[in-house]
Amino acid sequence: MRAVVLQGHRSVSVENVPDPVLLGPDSAIVAVDRTAICGSDLHLYHGEIGGQGIQLGHEFVGTIVETGPEVRRVKKGDRVIVSAVVGCGHCNACLSRDPVLCTGGGPRVFGTTLEFHGGQSELCAVPGADAFCLPIPENVTVDQSVLLTDILPTGFTGAMNANITPGSTVAVFGLGPVGVFALQTAKLYGPSRILAVDRLPQRLARAAELGAEPIDASDGQAVAKILEATKGIGVNSAIEAVGADATITDAIMSVAAGGTVSVIGVNMNMEFPYPMPLAFMKRLTLKAALVSVPGTWDHLVPLIASGKLHPEQVFTHQLGLSQAAEGYRIFDNREDGVLKVLLDPSK
Repeated sequence: MRAVVLQGHRSVSVENVPDPVLLGPDSAIVAVDRTAICGSDLHLYHGEIGGQGIQLGHEFVGTIVETGPEVRRVKKGDRVIVSAVVGCGHCNACLSRDPVLCTGGGPRVFGTTLEFHGGQSELCAVPGADAFCLPIPENVTVDQSVLLTDILPTGFTGAMNANITPGSTVAVFGLGPVGVFALQTAKLYGPSRILAVDRLPQRLARAAELGAEPIDASDGQAVAKILEATKGIGVNSAIEAVGADATITDAIMSVAAGGTVSVIGVNMNMEFPYPMPLAFMKRLTLKAALVSVPGTWDHLVPLIASGKLHPEQVFTHQLGLSQAAEGYRIFDNREDGVLKVLLDPSK
């Protein structure tokens, strides 16, 4: 089969690799119908984590073509959403749809290690299929389903963890796809204002169309602008969807006393300079979380099926799997107004 393989710094290629085999009696093989490039994939693309030879991709949906003997809830022929984050599939946490708290060897993310192959490929092996696969519901399209594998649940987790209350003020840092979903789902909690922070004019314009107040951070003055917009008080909640040291710090600095900072951007810096005196004196709450994808499906699927959310609007580019290297280049360079790249393994 073909798969997207990391070759080195800012280098991927589509290679012929062995077909996957079942990972155990509770696993399944999925023929990938659609997959996407995620901002988290760029951490590997930039060489921050991982290494040469990793088969990439954690956002994918497809059709089950084989199951192990212990799989009961899904079957061959089902078109399924696959959680980007998985655990053992058997512990209490996994059975309660929270693989991040897995006590049986998890959590793991597809396509981030040499041992756990990803879904930017024609086929992918899925452990714990009953726990981590969901048949695509009626009234939810395949393209919408791809976004239920990771980034829509991640944006929603950012909003859930931000302690947003009706009438409160919110700032969203980073208006890539995850930030857009954080903004959209934050609105479900009834804040009076959402300030949207980014450096790119097209992303700021998109946020304004969604009803947010754009804050241009290109001059490095995002915190000052937020304080000015809130009459020196700061926002009640800040959602950080970038993962950079600078934007996490800005989120902390922009929050009012007693506020909450919710970090969903991936930051791998073990020496992050957390401003403890400020957090202590302002009685801040900071929550950082890897998303437990299956635990969000009961909330998000009905919103999509009823037409309350249209997540597929983030897809700006659709390419064949054979064009993955070009997709990564465009996405990394933020060219051509790119927001999200969808890949079709049939091409």
